[in-house]
Formats: sequence, C-alpha cells, structure tokens
Amino acid sequence: MTESSRPRGLYFEEFEIGKVFTSPGRTVTEADVVTFAGLSGDYNPLHTDAEFAKETIFGERIAHGMLGLSIVSGLAWRIGFMEGTADALISAEAKFRSPVKFGDTIHAQFEVKQKKQMKRLGGGFVTLEIVVLNQRDETVLKGGWTVLIRSAP
Repeated sequence: MTESSRPRGLYFEEFEIGKVFTSPGRTVTEADVVTFAGLSGDYNPLHTDAEFAKETIFGERIAHGMLGLSIVSGLAWRIGFMEGTADALISAEAKFRSPVKFGDTIHAQFEVKQKKQMKRLGGGFVTLEIVVLNQRDETVLKGGWTVLIRSAP
C-alpha cells in the first residue's frame, strides 16, 4: 500500500488512550427535523406540532433525540479519524441531557477510553466516550461507542 492509497482514518494501533477528536459544528434546522420524522416515521407532536409543543416542559418543538445521535455519527465522519478503517459499530450508548432546539449548533468530542486487540477480527475494539455540546457549551448528549477498527496492513 502506498502512502497515497492509505485510508484517511487511523488504524487500531494508532489510536491513543486519552486522545480527543473534536468535530466542527452543525446547526439543527426545522428541515432536519421534518426530514427525520418522514424517514423514521416518528411524528411525535413534540417534534412536529408547534402548538402542542408550546404546552410541554420545553415550551417549543425540539429535535428528536435519535436525530441528534444520527448527526453525531455524521460529525464523526466529518473529522475522518475512522474513515476507511472502521469496520463495524459494535455498540452505542446515549444519555440525552438537554433538548436540542431548532437553530442549535452542536459539535461532538470523541475521547479514546479503551482499546482491545481482536486479532481474529483483523483489528481491535476502540471505545470512545462522546460528549455533545451546543453553542452555549451545554452538554446535550453523553454516550459512548465501541467500534471495530482495522489493524495496519
């Protein structure tokens, strides 16, 4: 493999415990919520009905929690640290701390917490702690992923 054909992502051996990757921000729009409702079939009025949502504890419509989690996946790929080397998402965990409101700009931090070599799978498990913050630096989501990352050739 030449240097020019090397994947953009890191190989299992290159992940360092404690390393933090920070994504760029992404603003969550009404169009995102409408599209996600259509794609998922989740038309909960908390997300889709402005009049209903006014009467909730949030006082307005909010984004689906699963939409936020999906956006986090996209933010990880924008950084590129797993591009071409992640073979499988093994597990995902999420705790929704605060609502993501229409117009919020969120970004994610991914910290390498553990590594476990899995030679029979051609790489190893990398466990990432994820913190998602809005534009006010409020934590909106915390969680973790375990990803099977390919070993260097």
